[in-house]
Amino acid sequence: MYKLMLADDEGIVIDSLKFIVDKNFPGLCEVASAKTGRQVIELAESFKPDIAFMDIQMPGINGIEAMKEIKRFNSNIIFIVMSAYDKFDYAREAIGLGVMDYLNKPFTKEMIVDVLTRAMGQIKKARDERSRELLIREKIETVTPVIESGFIYSVIFQESYAEDINNYRELLGISQEYGYMLVIAAGDDEDGRSLSNPVGTGIRLQEHYPKLREMIKGKLNCVVGPLLSNKIICFVPTADSVMDYGERSAVIERCAELRRDLNEKTGVHFRIAIGGNEQLLSLSSSYTQALQALKFSRQGVAHAKDLSVGCAYEPDYPVELEKQLFLSIEQGKVAETGEDAKRYFTWMEQTYPDRFTDIRLKCLEFVLWAERIAYLSGGMVYVFTYRTEYLPTVMGFETTDEARRWFVEKMTQAASNVTNKKEEKVGNVVSEARQYIEKNFAKDISLDDVAGSVDVSPYYFTRMFKEETGETFVEYLTKLRINRAKELIKDPLMTIGEIGQAVGYADPNYFSRIFKKTTGMTPSEFRSR
Repeated sequence: MYKLMLADDEGIVIDSLKFIVDKNFPGLCEVASAKTGRQVIELAESFKPDIAFMDIQMPGINGIEAMKEIKRFNSNIIFIVMSAYDKFDYAREAIGLGVMDYLNKPFTKEMIVDVLTRAMGQIKKARDERSRELLIREKIETVTPVIESGFIYSVIFQESYAEDINNYRELLGISQEYGYMLVIAAGDDEDGRSLSNPVGTGIRLQEHYPKLREMIKGKLNCVVGPLLSNKIICFVPTADSVMDYGERSAVIERCAELRRDLNEKTGVHFRIAIGGNEQLLSLSSSYTQALQALKFSRQGVAHAKDLSVGCAYEPDYPVELEKQLFLSIEQGKVAETGEDAKRYFTWMEQTYPDRFTDIRLKCLEFVLWAERIAYLSGGMVYVFTYRTEYLPTVMGFETTDEARRWFVEKMTQAASNVTNKKEEKVGNVVSEARQYIEKNFAKDISLDDVAGSVDVSPYYFTRMFKEETGETFVEYLTKLRINRAKELIKDPLMTIGEIGQAVGYADPNYFSRIFKKTTGMTPSEFRSR
């Protein structure tokens, strides 16, 4: 349906236009009309037309002035100007008002039908585009909370990798390299003491979650996670690695306002805890700081920095370099670990040239921590006596060059173990699986049988086997059986059925189908050849 306004001081013109519209566009238009400039403006305000036929010369306010006024409150209206031939130059003043066309009086039916068809087409196109935009927006509004929850889960459970983080950044439009975690906890009393049933509080709040999410985003430019028990976990991106005093005060004030709003809207008491700024791959540390701030403070809003939660460093300590060094080890980046280790040792050497004992102890501390990362990642097998010689070796260094070489070598070895030992384990598992298959392929073995033989779940074994061999378990088993069948076919004393049974196919017909599918020939054709 299109709303059509007819503005002309001649009744015969309005009647003619109505007749043409009703006859050529039956049921498509709702028509209203006015005869003076003032009436046209008032009608446009109440009727809100999509299309307006405007006469230039009308009593009182002329057509051009009326169009200017209407344009102020209805920017999308389409004007079609009507004027006598001798007034056409005057009508050109309306060009800047978005007039679609100019019609000279007297007009014909064909002229009206043509211009109205074009106007309707333009409106329909705009409506379709708007509908598509709303549909896309609706889908985005539906999907975004899911993506944001995935990001928060990956952070708090420390499952985020560089590739995952980059994918989330692209999907969520995050351009910053740093950020901090924020925990909003519900169910505490006014003094900050935790109530006895946080899960029950979380369940009661579940129906309010969309509103809570909207309120949080209204105060903070952040990623909002799901309601976990009685907590909502958020991530706020920042451009800087450190939050200065002024920024920290501003964040606390915004969170205090948010807390007041949440308390008023829900009738439940909230507390908000804020972690420190971290790189995106290290956000779990900020999350831990926020939880500690929540635990050790009874304030309505608490920042980890104010409570001295986490490790405090001496001035000029290369905190970011230390984080980057251990992050490289966690990701198994050997070359990056080597460069970071050299840079860190250089900092120690230049900053504390007369404290060689402290440098040696720091080397030992970092190497032990790096190897712990390798142990926890499955990259190394823990042996209690493995590092018996570390302490005497380190304390026996007489020069910084000796310490540097040992330090860099051990750090890069830890990073290498994170990757290589896992690859070695995969290789060993697949090798054992192949041996099992080759030994038992003539039996009715299944994927579960093979996965169980190497003590790995079928799901994980399937992916591991395919990555290592380039074939699925079924493809590998089939190829092994058919290759063995090709050898047995050379024996003229064995029947096709006996050969099928010898390679694991009890049904001769099924064996023949698999053989032909693999080789392009039936077993008999292969034997004849």
